[in-house]
Amino acid sequence: MQYLVGRNPVMEALEMDMGVTNLYIQKGELKGFIKKIEKKAYDMGIKVEYVDKKYIEKFAENTAHQGVMAKMPSFGYSNVDEMIIYAKKRNEDPFLIILDEITDPHNLGSIIRTAEVAGCHGVIIPKHRACEVNATAIKTSAGAVFNIKIARVTNITTTINYLKEHNIWIYGACGEASQTHTQANLKGPIGLVIGNEGKGISRLVRENCDQLIKIPMYGKTESLNASNAASILIYEIIRQRYEK
Repeated sequence: MQYLVGRNPVMEALEMDMGVTNLYIQKGELKGFIKKIEKKAYDMGIKVEYVDKKYIEKFAENTAHQGVMAKMPSFGYSNVDEMIIYAKKRNEDPFLIILDEITDPHNLGSIIRTAEVAGCHGVIIPKHRACEVNATAIKTSAGAVFNIKIARVTNITTTINYLKEHNIWIYGACGEASQTHTQANLKGPIGLVIGNEGKGISRLVRENCDQLIKIPMYGKTESLNASNAASILIYEIIRQRYEK
């Protein structure tokens, strides 16, 4: 089981019937949007409890909980094949986001949110040396995790090579690349690799990318936050994909 906090993520989980078993509302916070959440839970037959702020904070993992928390089954992951099939059903070239050892759940949630809004077909994360989809990531994504396929794989490099077998071209975001994101041809089936917040894409993953691209830096700061970089690259791909 896991605990989900925040008004929008909790309501999203209820509306999508994600198996919420208990709803916890902070005493004194039963007003406005939380009142709507309470009604939704009651209509679904979900147990509602009114608790002290400290009780919610115990499970909130230092995330702003906004006075409401839901207890639900652990996040249900998808798989890579389902993403490819989903793209085909939509008659679209696959567009997948591959995260190489992203350890900050805020970055994970933010990237997932951008990917979902942009219409990506899935986000792939590793099982090891990376954060999972936890309460913080769900809250940061504003519930977007429930609207996009997310796969958790054992080996990113193996997964990249599997995608290549399905004619998906792999681009890696790398500051040392010779070509910028606006110079590259970012049309067709794409897997975009975003690296770790500190060290970037690992050597083995970098070596297995078809092409490396970079975002040009004109100021004194050396790099962008991983989620900011992902947003810029995702929307350049979208721009090229849909430009006439």
